Amino acid sequence: MPVLTDSRPPARYGFLLLPDYALMSTASAIEPLRAANLLSGQMLYDLRFLSLRGGWMQSSGAGAFHTVPITGAEEGFDILFVVAGGDPLAQRDERVLAFLRRLARHGISLGGISGGAAILAAAGVMTARRFTIHWQHIDAMRETYPDALIERRLFVIDRDRFTCAGGMAPLDMMHALIAADHGSALARSVSDWFIHTGIREAEAPQQLDPARKYDLHHPALVAMIELMTSHLADPLRLEDLGHLCGIGPRQLERLTQTHIGQSVMQFYRRLRLDKADELLTQSSLPLTEIALATGFASRSHFSRAFRARFGDTPSARRGRFRRRTS
Repeated sequence: MPVLTDSRPPARYGFLLLPDYALMSTASAIEPLRAANLLSGQMLYDLRFLSLRGGWMQSSGAGAFHTVPITGAEEGFDILFVVAGGDPLAQRDERVLAFLRRLARHGISLGGISGGAAILAAAGVMTARRFTIHWQHIDAMRETYPDALIERRLFVIDRDRFTCAGGMAPLDMMHALIAADHGSALARSVSDWFIHTGIREAEAPQQLDPARKYDLHHPALVAMIELMTSHLADPLRLEDLGHLCGIGPRQLERLTQTHIGQSVMQFYRRLRLDKADELLTQSSLPLTEIALATGFASRSHFSRAFRARFGDTPSARRGRFRRRTS
């Protein structure tokens, strides 16, 4: 275990916990820092927990942290991370946003964990900064902030902004921060401590690529799914898909029927409707915008297709999901 002789004061990291924050994302961020203190034999990281009102802040699960209110919090953070879950695009408490703007004006570095980047974007502190967010919110964020520099990566460090996708991604980002602050030997020891030997680079994908997800190996089918997932709002015709995949449309149709069990356009519609269902439950985008974002020319056309796929209307599906999670 590396023992450091660092005379610098500990870095003060704050964690602003917002309603429905995920315990796993939070633990994946704070546990590597705690381990760095333990394994180095020094207080390298001083962790503080904040919330809007203070007191015990319960996660979406059973765990909770004791927090101080943002009104009484000191501002001498090296980094303040916003941890958000649920539907972060719907969280618009002006007191939180004003607090983040004040920190930004004072030159304090800011970070977002899981949905935290949505809160930072709402505060207007991500202008000209690259960032990432949990994959469930990427499409809704791009609809809401068309000029935002969003990247589909595990984590993004852009100067004084530190964002990651949530889940286990904070563990990878903290590895990078510990290595930058105190060397790769300590970072490796922390990763070994958590049996996290498969350290991922920032560029690693947040999800399985479509070919692995559907267990496809034929290069034309791999290309087809990649084209479909990148053209949800502007669906391609069967002829265009065949041409871009390097085979004729009839051959593409036969391959899709054989390996997927659906026609090309049936499968394409399934992908678009699955994305629409994700946007319905994970964002507050209006139904008309969701319809357009998934390639439907009108809300009525979208509603008919959605009901045929899921046996329910989009508005009823959203309402039931919100009642279940409230």
